[in-house]
Amino acid sequence: MKVAIFGQYYQNDTRPIIRDIFVFFNANNVELVIEEKFLKILYENEIVKKEYKTFSSYKCLDSSFDILVSIGGDGTILRAATFVRDSGIPIIGINAGRLGFLAKVQKEDIDAFLQIVLDKKYFLSKRTLLSLTCSPENEELLDINFAMNEITVSRKDTTSMITIETSLNGEYLNSYWADGLIISTPTGSTGYSLSCGGPILTTDVKALVITPIAPHNLNARPLVITDDTEIKLKVSGREEQYLVSLDSRIATLNNNAELTIKKTPFQINMVEIPNETFLKTLRNKLLWGEDKRN
Repeated sequence: MKVAIFGQYYQNDTRPIIRDIFVFFNANNVELVIEEKFLKILYENEIVKKEYKTFSSYKCLDSSFDILVSIGGDGTILRAATFVRDSGIPIIGINAGRLGFLAKVQKEDIDAFLQIVLDKKYFLSKRTLLSLTCSPENEELLDINFAMNEITVSRKDTTSMITIETSLNGEYLNSYWADGLIISTPTGSTGYSLSCGGPILTTDVKALVITPIAPHNLNARPLVITDDTEIKLKVSGREEQYLVSLDSRIATLNNNAELTIKKTPFQINMVEIPNETFLKTLRNKLLWGEDKRN
């Protein structure tokens, strides 16, 4: 078995988790390939000493890899997706963060869940991604032009709201007067969109959510649309520039730029472990507190 490992290091909180993962895989003779910058941190903190092969970009990951292990929180998985891209390599998240809608494996269960991975007794959840094209082109958006959670436009260097003219499949929808606008996937519906009043979508729903951020036109509400819809945005405001973010990556655009957002032709395969379903995570983390059932 060949496994890629990518992660974030959070001082003492992450150290025992990382050690457990490496000990387990080494004991089972798994070939490990570590993201270059992450491995450097592990060497500097003397968490690992053995020499490992490394990867530094998506070009290093191919079909010879069975899985990518992401160590951190949900944000780490979103960064891991930029390495996996359209390779189809499944991602499993080891939770060293807090909420963990994507990074579901908890530190106290690492060995048991990694054994499931080793035995390939998991199933895959295919996640929709969004692509972004900009006219005129912007260099910051050429290499990594997709997002797993959401694409957001928002104001920059001002307290004034912006106007976001929005069209769906060539038909005018609305001009949102707001702090910004979120276009969310089902995966991202439990993130930024939710905090702005958007609905929760289960991960297999073929839909997207348009959620305004603090809209001034009070009749503007989150809108659920089919995921094959092409969305075009034009932004105007008192300032000459605005921000666009793809998950955690941010670029600055001029007001004359037109954005086109649509579903990517590929999906990300997330590893789902038996008894660690989306609905269980929803019960435990968000809606009704800890699940009291055995």
